[in-house]
Order: sequence, then C-alpha cells, then structure tokens
Amino acid sequence: MKDSVAGGAGGSAGGASGSGGDLFDHRVAVAMDPDFSGGLGDQNFEFAFNSSNFSDRVLRIEIVAGPPESRSDRDGCSSIADWARHRKRRRDDIKKEKAAEFSVYNSEQIVNCDQPDTEDAGAYENHDGEAVAMIEESPSGDEPSNSSDSSWSMDCSPVLRIKSLFISSAILAAKSPFFYKLFSNGMRESDQRHATLRINASEETALMELLSFMYSGKLSTASPTLLLDVLMAADKFEVASCMRHCCQLLRSLSMTTESALLYLELPSTVSMASAVQPLTDAAKEFLANKYRDITKFQEEVMNLPLAGIEAILSSDDLQVASEDAVYDLVLKWARAQYPEVDERREILGSRLCRLVRFPYMTCRKLRKVLTCNDLDHDLASKAVLEALFFKSETPHRQRILASEEVANRRFMERAYKYRPVKVVEFELPHPQCIVYLDLKREECANLFPSGRVYSQAFHLGGQGFFLSAHCNMDQQSSFHCFGLFLGMQEKGSVSFTVDYEFAARTRPTGEFVSKYKGYYTFTGGKAVGYRNLFAIPWTSFMADDSLYFIHGTLHLRAELTIKQPQPQ
Repeated sequence: MKDSVAGGAGGSAGGASGSGGDLFDHRVAVAMDPDFSGGLGDQNFEFAFNSSNFSDRVLRIEIVAGPPESRSDRDGCSSIADWARHRKRRRDDIKKEKAAEFSVYNSEQIVNCDQPDTEDAGAYENHDGEAVAMIEESPSGDEPSNSSDSSWSMDCSPVLRIKSLFISSAILAAKSPFFYKLFSNGMRESDQRHATLRINASEETALMELLSFMYSGKLSTASPTLLLDVLMAADKFEVASCMRHCCQLLRSLSMTTESALLYLELPSTVSMASAVQPLTDAAKEFLANKYRDITKFQEEVMNLPLAGIEAILSSDDLQVASEDAVYDLVLKWARAQYPEVDERREILGSRLCRLVRFPYMTCRKLRKVLTCNDLDHDLASKAVLEALFFKSETPHRQRILASEEVANRRFMERAYKYRPVKVVEFELPHPQCIVYLDLKREECANLFPSGRVYSQAFHLGGQGFFLSAHCNMDQQSSFHCFGLFLGMQEKGSVSFTVDYEFAARTRPTGEFVSKYKGYYTFTGGKAVGYRNLFAIPWTSFMADDSLYFIHGTLHLRAELTIKQPQPQ
C-alpha cells in the first residue's frame, strides 16, 4: 500500500501507466477553457454539496496545528487594517521564535522527523501555512492510515481532527487544475474513493468556504479578513473563479492605507495571479491618489513600506515640484529605511531607481547623481547618459520614446508643479543661456482665467532664474491674453542686468519668431516680462487655427545674456 503525492497547488501529479490512463487529457481541458471551468460555467450545484447522493468520493481533511499565526489571531480584528497590524507583529515574533528554535535543534533531530525523499520535498514545503495535499489509499476506507506519513507536517505536528465530506470529483476537477491532478493521480480502481488534504487549523474555515463556492459560486461571508483567507486558499488550490470573486468583494469595500498595503504585500504567488491584478491595481491607484501631493504627507510617506513607495512613484499624476524632488525623496526614504549602505544600494538599484524619471531631472541634479555613493556607479552612469540623450531628442522623437516605454514609464512627464526646460549655456563672450519651454494646449487652456505655470529653475552667472506663463488681463483690462515673465530666485546679494528676448515657434514655417526684447536689473525675487506676448486676445491665442500651437504644443524660447554684474 502506498500514497501518491500531489505537489501542492502548483505541483505535478503523475499520470497512470498502461491501460489505466486518464480519461481526460489535462492539456486539452486547459486549452478548451483557460479558466478551467470544464464547461460548467456559472451553473449552481449547491444542492450536491456534501451530499452522498450526488457524490462519487469522500474528501478527508486532516487538520493539524497551524503556525503561530492562526485563526485565533484574528479574534478582535474588526477590519483588514487591524488584522494587517496584528499580522505584522506576529510575523516579527515568529521570526524571533524560529531563530531561537533553530539554535536548539541538531541535525539528527531534524533528520528523524520522517522527512520525505529530496525529490518529493517540494510537495511538503509549508511556508507561511501552505497546505500539504496527498492522496491516501486508506486500508479500511473510513479510518486514516496509521503510517507516519498520515500525521506528517513540516514540524511533525499531530493531526488534531479529521473532517470528511462527500464530494463530486467532476465538479471539483472542473473548477480547479489542482483537484484535476489530485483525482488523476493514483485513484484508478473503483474502491479507492478517499482523497486526503492536510491543512493547518488556520485554513479550515477558508477551505470550507472555498469548497462551497466551487459548488454554488457564492460565499457566505463578507468579512474582509476571511475573504483574504479564502483568496489565499483559492490561490493554493488554483480556483481562479473564486480568486476573482474574492477580489471583486474586497474592491467593493472602503479601502484604507493599511488594507491597500496588505493587498500589495500578498505573497508573490497570489499577487502575480491575473485574477488578483484588479485588486492590486486598485490598491496602487488608491495610494497614488492619496499621496498625490507628497509635500502634504512627507512624514507619512517616509514611514511607508517598499510596496507603498513603489505605488506612489509609479504614478504619472504625482504632484511634485520637479523630478529632482522625486529623486531627493527616494534617497531620503531609502536612507531612513535601509541604514546599511549595501542593502540600500541593492534596493535602489533593483527596485526604486527604475521609477525615477531621470530624463526630466535638471542637468545640475544629474551631475550629483554621478557622484552619489548610494547608487551603483554603473547604474548611475547609465541613467544619466540615457537622460542626456533623451533631452537632446526633438519633441516628436521624445513622444515616440515615451509611447514605446510603457513598463516603467521613465520617459513620461508627471504633473510637475514646475515645467521642465531645456537649457543651452555659454560662457563667452558673455555669460548666456537659451531656455526652451514647451506647454501643451491643455496646460494653456487650464490657465484661463487667471492661472499661471512656472518652469523649473535654471542658472546663469551662479543665480537661479525661472520662466512663468500667465493668463491675465491686458493693460486696458479689456480682454484676457497670454503673458510670459522672467524671474530671479531670492538668493544672494548680487544684482544682474540681463538682456532677454522671448520668442515662439509659429506656423507654417515652425521657425522661432522674436516677440519681445528688453533688459532689466534683477535683484532677488524680482520678475519682468510682457502681459500680452502675442498681442492678441486669449480666444484668438487658443483658437483651432492659432499660429502658435504646432501639433498641440506651444514652443517658447527665452534668451538671457548678462552684460553687467554689479556688486552691491
């Protein structure tokens, strides 16, 4: 007498040999129905659940003492948030307990635990309460075997109790590849009608809900913590339809920061499943929306785990001053969360740097990236080089690159408070820079009736300057118009006399045409410009036939030259 083992939710089960082969080819079933519904669809077989009249086998569920994180851990938890906090505390405690236990056990004690052969060890792994599944050919058909295998688990836990259910192998196999393999492996003769599952006590309620769902397509619980348990069980036993149903119910609940983080920190086997993708996407969207304006939540953001910071940094709608600020935030978070430099460098290199959009950082900040000790030098050099090449491309080519790179979206602009600019600098014969600022038609439209948008800072003669575009009334206050201004940041005690010229590309040639020239002696915090740059009303500027929008973009240029630095 021998037992045949099915290798967990993702394991393989050996087929029959000789004339006792499978009646169905598993590969054909999957090809016919990717969801493995077996053609049963949404039919309700609730009447057949645990009914001897409509069943061909008995499922014996052996319940063993689970890990410290058991069902009792959920007592008193009224929400996912409570459970998440409790789980985190328990995981920390378990790590300490296991470390202490490991120092006590010797090699002989571990070997004497009746472990299976190495080639079957994968079927018995029980990480974080994973179920161990086996088919048992019981001598009597009613009582469990007395062999050592019948009560084996990773920690040699004894069987606490046994539950037996009448089951229809056709219904379970149609809903789950796991059960298809279970019933296709080793149960060849008519009197072998008992299959055994071994689970931890903490999984009992969830498994019963799952089995009921496979018959009825319904769950009897609306408890968020139990729904998560059922989701985990559905993943282990490969019931995709139940995973989708659990995710739909969880998404219908009010989400919190704690629950969103819990969804994102589900075990990788669960979180990678396509059925769970809508739930994790909703969690990412919730976090991205909540922390859209990072400046309002800096302390909270600093305390978020890795999954949370990744969700926020993935957003295009992140409202930050510039990508420089994103880079500074990432470094600050990594230094706080990972004090050890090697671990910090690993996290930045493998997880976070891909979410920083280096092409939209200023050249001054990119220089600092090259000398940052927190980053691998090769990675930093590659990121800076890629950013500089992107900056040198034409706007049309930049849009193509952005559309082609959809994985990390590193070529996509965010909703920066300060618009990125391109700057060309000269030292001779005078300190000079040429600044290019592009604004989309939608951005200009959003300026009406009295809005303004600022560019990133750029530097000339050691001082910081910026451009600002306005929608304002003309000097006679008769109509709205588009204005462009040049300002100097409040820094230093030096005043500059700056010659400046504003220009814009115009149709049909696409050449830059000068619109305004002047000079101004700047001191900190001062700005100068022209209220009606194009000398037309706002309606004409924004019209469909406007001369100033080329492929939906307004291209502006400012040329600055310092002629006369004057120390005060």
